[in-house]
Amino acid sequence: MRRRQSLCDRRYRDPLESSCAFYVWCRRGDLPVKETDARVIADHPLDRPVWSALTGRQSAFACRNSLALRFRPVVSPLAAAMDSSAVALAALHDLAGEDEELWQLEKDPGPIPAGMELVREAACVQMTAHSVTAGRAVSGAVRLGENDAEDMLALATLTAPGPFRVGTYQIGGFTGIRHEGRLVAMAGERTKPGEFTEVSGVCTHPDFRGRGYAGFLMREVTSAILDRGETPFLHCYATNQSAITLYESLGFRVFQQVMARVIRRGTACSGA
Repeated sequence: MRRRQSLCDRRYRDPLESSCAFYVWCRRGDLPVKETDARVIADHPLDRPVWSALTGRQSAFACRNSLALRFRPVVSPLAAAMDSSAVALAALHDLAGEDEELWQLEKDPGPIPAGMELVREAACVQMTAHSVTAGRAVSGAVRLGENDAEDMLALATLTAPGPFRVGTYQIGGFTGIRHEGRLVAMAGERTKPGEFTEVSGVCTHPDFRGRGYAGFLMREVTSAILDRGETPFLHCYATNQSAITLYESLGFRVFQQVMARVIRRGTACSGA
């Protein structure tokens, strides 16, 4: 079993060691605005994985304005504002279509943007792995891509592993198991903040649970991430102890707690 040092090892042993500050200059009208925020100062990429990913390795997937980012709608509803200032939250609001839901996934997502409503939110644990445990092999695993997009969406819609769109496959790294041509299990990658890569989209059709598919596919995806010299991480609802125990058996350990939040932009007449 292989273990390597990661960013998690090098930072956050002492909060003072990882603190840094930077300022972002932007313009609103004719006046320069200096934006600072404690959430910008906290520099660990897993504090704000969506922002870190879309300003880094996954910038090609970003829809953006001056102060907010989101994945292209066909790929994912994940989005993030630069900080919790009113102007940045207004920018996040402007990235959503009328009555559209956006997902935030951050250590501290800040206030609800004006003109948007909270749909639901929950505490999650963020878990990282520096090695993966051995497990039983399962035959029939295949790489998934564009030709599998509709089957992937159907399985995700049935099992609800988290936000999933018909274009989520574009992020890459998905592996699945088919039974008599039917996609019955899959796992893949999602956000890629800094040197981290998220394991996500893990799901098994209810008729095929208990066969070890999820554990096998997670090991496959996690091993591929480690082999690239990156650090795997994932999110799990903090109340889902059975899932946390499963992930610990694969080699993951709790890193920190973050919030998952779904917000919706109202229609033009919703405030009337």
